[in-house]
Amino acid sequence: MRCASIFPPLLFAHENVLVVLRSFEKFGDEYKLFLLVNPEDDKPVAVVVPRTTLQPETTAVPEWFAAGAFGLVTVFTLLLRNVPALQSNLLSTFDNLNLLKDGLPGAAVTALILGIHELGHFLVAQNIGVKLGVPFFVPSWQIGSFGAITRIRNIVSNREDLLKLAAAGPIAGFSLGFLLLLLGFVLPPSDGLGVVVDASVFHESFLAGGIAKLLLGDVLKDGTPISVNPLVIWAWAGLLINAINSIPAGELDGGRISFAIWGRKASVRLTGFSIVLLGLSSLIDDVAFYWVVLIFFLQRGPISPLSEEISDPDQKYVAFGITVLLLGLLVCLPYPFPFTDEALASF
Repeated sequence: MRCASIFPPLLFAHENVLVVLRSFEKFGDEYKLFLLVNPEDDKPVAVVVPRTTLQPETTAVPEWFAAGAFGLVTVFTLLLRNVPALQSNLLSTFDNLNLLKDGLPGAAVTALILGIHELGHFLVAQNIGVKLGVPFFVPSWQIGSFGAITRIRNIVSNREDLLKLAAAGPIAGFSLGFLLLLLGFVLPPSDGLGVVVDASVFHESFLAGGIAKLLLGDVLKDGTPISVNPLVIWAWAGLLINAINSIPAGELDGGRISFAIWGRKASVRLTGFSIVLLGLSSLIDDVAFYWVVLIFFLQRGPISPLSEEISDPDQKYVAFGITVLLLGLLVCLPYPFPFTDEALASF
């Protein structure tokens, strides 16, 4: 259901909204009333639409079948991501399927973070009376998965409910991912060796780099290999997937959050700004390239109209939403400071 298909029927100026509300009761079974904000002058308007035009869209392929196919491919890419020997030669994968079992622990951790994310959406949706479609998990060669695309199948009541729904998934995913990341830094590798990475890899994330510097201290030196528990890498992947879904664009969780907090006009502008930034980032980062393509073709929006878009959400829920957006930034932005004390002193 697109916004453009909602606006043509009957539009009432903001001065007559109360009149429409009083007279609407006699037509309640045949029509659906929307209280929206006129994008031209930011004033409230009432839109009345025949309920027959609001039937959910149907698809030729059953939703569960398509979602299952995407899910199977995502399981494969999650396993593949944690087997470096196969990543370097994808064509050899089917001749060495037994090696995929080496990716099971990492795939399980990342899948757990994704599952908790979706569970957060589902539990809140149940509480506020919103029906969600089957989640379509999007596979990724680079990080295992780009997360899930989940359709809202009925009309959300207001911006506060949309904010609760959109923020619940990232908050759950970030919470578990952050806990597992901390455990990864604290726990020694079970085999005594773990994963050996160059310390400079932690410059790729402000959050991961900051935690690494705080917990590892002088052990973390630029240009020096360091051994870490593989849980660090697995949890970091889960955090990155949550962060990508927290980008304030289109119908991503971040886009729905920005719409719920600041309104439709601001969310459209943030979507355009985010797509431009992702486009520029794609020049040096292939993950950004694939994600901007996904947003542009599948998640660009616009977000379907809510029953009532006039009222602002409660400030405590606004705080949750802004926290999600900030955490997404902290995960995606690079850590700009050198890790060694000598270099830091001259920085």
